[in-house]
Order: sequence, then C-alpha cells, then structure tokens
Amino acid sequence: MNSYTNLFQQLLHNGIAEKRNAIQQMNQFRGAVFAVRKKDNFTEQGVKGYVISTLETLIEHAEKITHFTPNVYRKFAYTDSSRTFITGFEEKNLHQVNTFVIDIDTKAHSVQHMLLTCIDEGFGPPTCIVESARGYQLYFMLQAPFFMSKNNNYRTLKIAKRISNNLKRALHCIDADLYCNDFGFFRVPNKHNIVYLQLEQTYTVHELIQWSMRQEHANEPFYARPVNAGHKLTQSDWFTALIHAIHIKGKKGVLGRNNTLFTLALACFADGWEYERTYNFLDELNSAYTYPLSHKEVETLLGSAYSGKYNGPAKQYVELLIAEYVPNFTGKISVCPNVWYKFKKDRTERVRSHYDEIEQDLIKFIQNAHTSSEPFIWLTQKELCAKTGISQSSLNELLKKTNAIVKVIKGKGRGAKTGWTTVALFMKYIARTNAINKTAYMIQLIALLQTAPNFATALITERLNEVQNRTAQPLLNTS
Repeated sequence: MNSYTNLFQQLLHNGIAEKRNAIQQMNQFRGAVFAVRKKDNFTEQGVKGYVISTLETLIEHAEKITHFTPNVYRKFAYTDSSRTFITGFEEKNLHQVNTFVIDIDTKAHSVQHMLLTCIDEGFGPPTCIVESARGYQLYFMLQAPFFMSKNNNYRTLKIAKRISNNLKRALHCIDADLYCNDFGFFRVPNKHNIVYLQLEQTYTVHELIQWSMRQEHANEPFYARPVNAGHKLTQSDWFTALIHAIHIKGKKGVLGRNNTLFTLALACFADGWEYERTYNFLDELNSAYTYPLSHKEVETLLGSAYSGKYNGPAKQYVELLIAEYVPNFTGKISVCPNVWYKFKKDRTERVRSHYDEIEQDLIKFIQNAHTSSEPFIWLTQKELCAKTGISQSSLNELLKKTNAIVKVIKGKGRGAKTGWTTVALFMKYIARTNAINKTAYMIQLIALLQTAPNFATALITERLNEVQNRTAQPLLNTS
C-alpha cells in the first residue's frame, strides 16, 4: 500500500481537518483522534500520546504510531505542560462514530474462518482486518459517520454501544473480546498488518440497527431451509464464470482458491448434489488450476460446505470473487433466498448439535469424570473439546448461554489451569463443607448464577481462594 489517503479518508469521514494550514480557515467544526507510538505508552499515570487533528499528520505518521482512536472526539488536550499525557477520549466526548472494531484476542482462527463467521452471523464481512501480536481486530466501517449527541441522555451513544455489544456477542464464537472498550484505542491499519481489506464493504447505521434489533428480539434462532424451486445455482452465469477462472491464487487481503471452491461447493450443495458428485467436480476443477490446492484442503472445505451449517453461498462472497477474478462479467448474480442461516434438523443429520443437547452431553461428561474429592475436572478447553467431540466455537457459544456449567481459571500465564464443573456438583460439594456460612453463600451463588452466569465465575474463583486459605484441604487441587 503506497498511500493511506483512501483508507483514512473513508474511515474518518472528514471528522478531522484535511491539512494543517487549513484548520484556522475552516468554519465547520472538526475534531481529533488520539494516538500512541507504542503499547507501553498506556501507563498507570495516564496515556502518553498525541492529539492528531489533521488527515495530513495521520497519514504522515501512520507507520510510526501503533494505536489510535479511529472514532473522532470533540474535545482534546494534554494534561501537562510538556505535552506528554493526553486526555479527552471518554465516550461522552465522542463527536462521531466511524467504525465498530471487534478485538479477537487469539490467532486460533484463520482469516477465512473469521470472514465466514461474520457472514454466517447475518451482517457481512468486515471492511478491514488488522493483525496484532496476539490476534486480530476487525473494522466494520460506516458509509457515513454516526454523529453523537448528548440529547435525550446520550441516546445516540447508547444505540452505538448496543450495536457494538451485539457485534461482539455474535462473534464470541471466534473469541471476540466481550469486554474490550467499544470506542477506545485500536491498532492503526498499515501495510505491515492489514491481512484483509475491502474498502467498498461498508455499512449504514440503519442496517446495523435493524440487524442489532433482530439479534436482541429473535426468539427462534433456527430457520426452515428454503426449497430451491427451479433456480439452479450450478447453471448460473456466475458459477460458470468462476469455473473458468483457473488462474486464481489469492494473496494477502484478497479472497483466493479456498474461498472460490468453498463457494462453488455451497452452490452444489444448495442444488442437491450428492457429496461424491461435488467431490469429483471440485477435484477435477482443482487439478485444472494453475496453482492447485492439496487434496486435504479440498476435503476440508467440502466437509464444511456439507456440514449442514449453510444453505448455500453468500451473495457478498460471490460478488467479491467475480469482481476480483472475472472483472468483465456482465451477467446477473443471484443466490438462494435466506442463505447462510442455520436450520434445525434431526440430531443424526446435523454436525453441530443444538445447544441444549450439547449442554446435556457436557454435564454427563463432567459428572462421570469428576472425583469425590472435588467438583472440578481440570482440562484445557482444547482437551475438553477433544474428549467430548464438541467444537470450540460451539462450546464458546454454550458458555454464553448456560446456567448449568461453570468454568474457572486458577493461576496466571502458563501455569494457569482451567476447571469445569456443574452448578449442581458445586453446590453439593459446598453442602459438605463446613468451612464457610453455607446458607448465605449458596443463596448468593444461586441468585448470581441465575442472572449472570458469566460474572459468577469471578465470584466462585474468589470464594474458592478464600476457602482454600481457611481449610486444610483445598477446594481447588493444583497438584
């Protein structure tokens, strides 16, 4: 990327001035963004950083700063005479929201997996994905800024935060950080850390509000699979065009062979092709590629396409692939209605079990695996998934919903241990322990588990440590 002009112009929507010498000539209000040169600048004494009030300055320092606030603030200042510490990045001081950024605090998920998950959750892929030392940050940029106002008790800010919260919850299955600051500091996109970029992929505030409302009010998350009456995707113009694009390779930030074959496989699945027929078709097409994938990669993407999770290809992906590899395409792009929604089938017919069935499977496993000396079994999340056959994304989603299963983490860093139990087993153990006031504690525990199971784990860990210090036999066996 030779220039950051297009990226930051689209991101900031004239929220800051264009050039330094133009600030005093403007009649229209312009805000500023905050930036730091390194992560260590976030100190206990405050944030050591810079106030950037022009696009010219931001572009000039894009590769010299590590974090910034992509959303524009109204008031900004330094707290000391040496202009070292900055202030003003409080939410109620926001001037405009330009983007929603979701922090993925792990590298366990590939870029393709994250893109598929975004589409699977119903709102579409991000505009940009930035890689960090520990994970990724997904930028969902707006077509126009969402201006903040203190009117009606900061109603616009509340709406923006609800959208952000629903995005994070929807992507929790790929380890989105639920507690990350909605409109704080994020990694500055630059040519070294951008792994995906589609500047035309933006969203209106209205679209995100409507999606967010559906997320909050949907009572039934499963949908009947539509009948594909007459319209054959495998006979469509775009399907034929992608078949003949045999020079597909892909590169950093651009969809490639995996995405193309996966999209074609979904079209075959939607048209009712048998697995073997689709496998033979993809195998022959892959062999014709200038840069073919391995057989294992083809089998993996085909298994995902036929897992029962998807109805058919997403129109957004088809459009991106056609634009990239068939630039002269003039045909119509149409796909099945209501695609990419999950649909409920009998358990023997689907790969991902319904969450109440997964919960029961996990409860039975914990009940059989725990010992009488303590209620917890000690396994990493990966080990637990391997032993139970539950996928990590399904387990993550279950942990957001369950009121019956408890997860605690003992220790920090490499020495940390993860414990799993059920509420029933934990309360039975407490009932046998005379070291604390059982009645008061159980009332508190039950009430909290029923209203906020995720926050309850912090209380459990705290109380377990207290009991461990008071009794000769620790509740948490760290041996």
